[in-house]
Amino acid sequence: MITLKDIEKAHDRIRPFIHRTPILTNSSLNELSGAELFFKCENFQKAGSFKIRGATNAVQLLSEEDLKKGIATTSSGNHGAALSMAVTRRGGKTHVVMPHNTPKIKVENVKRNGGEIVWCETSQESREGVLEDLVKKNGSEVIHPYNDERIIAGQGTCAKELIEDCPDLDIIVSPVSGGGLIGGTLIMANEIEEKIEVYGAEPSEADDAFRSLVAGKIIPNKTINTICDGLRAQIGALNFPILKEFVSEIITITEEEVIDAMRMVWERMKLIVEPSCSITLAAVLKRKAQFSNKRIGLILSGGNVDLDRLPWSST
Repeated sequence: MITLKDIEKAHDRIRPFIHRTPILTNSSLNELSGAELFFKCENFQKAGSFKIRGATNAVQLLSEEDLKKGIATTSSGNHGAALSMAVTRRGGKTHVVMPHNTPKIKVENVKRNGGEIVWCETSQESREGVLEDLVKKNGSEVIHPYNDERIIAGQGTCAKELIEDCPDLDIIVSPVSGGGLIGGTLIMANEIEEKIEVYGAEPSEADDAFRSLVAGKIIPNKTINTICDGLRAQIGALNFPILKEFVSEIITITEEEVIDAMRMVWERMKLIVEPSCSITLAAVLKRKAQFSNKRIGLILSGGNVDLDRLPWSST
């Protein structure tokens, strides 16, 4: 399992290539939630999300020989863009397997950062199958978006900064998808002297992590019909044991709750965040009594949202 030392080494490795993103507060949302909220703004991060942390850590560890093979991955958008940026920086090429319904802004972000897109269907099986075929054809080196220790260690640097810059937190709330971000967060929060509770926030329409914890084994998604396009992946085999051991709870969130929270962040904090990002605030507001008077760090995971298809514009 990844350790605190792995996260610390990853932070040293990636520091020249990432932003140390700010932590913002909002008195209106504090009053509404009944808690002290501290927002870690990875929407300000390079490539527009926290994904640059894990991608950069993985790419910096590649040998020149592996880099020459070309890099391949599957992504809903943010990992693909981040990986493309990190690989291009080192002079390599990236192929990104992406679902055909990926938001336009995320498609353009991959292309802008030098990645080449290979389309697939929306299911996990299609993503993995197309990636496998691509690797057989090109001999590419695979950097998985979340089921990779290099990625998990890199994502853990987000919580490391949050804890360093915002002492005395009681709770951290992280989005849940494949589990790289929450996995790294859980390791970071549980290896420091003063333990911090970590909660996951997951869409009700893609709640495989929640159901897997209940069952005690990985259960595939029944549906991925969620506006949170960055949270449609299956929980990773490396991350699931970390969740089983350390997570306090995974809170499932409806589509309406996600949209309401997203609009609050836009209107009250004047921040561009995507639905997958605003789900952390939705979780806190859903459990106001439980989180009352707590100091809570919320990871705003990214800001790559299609401005032509804002969710409230059709409601």
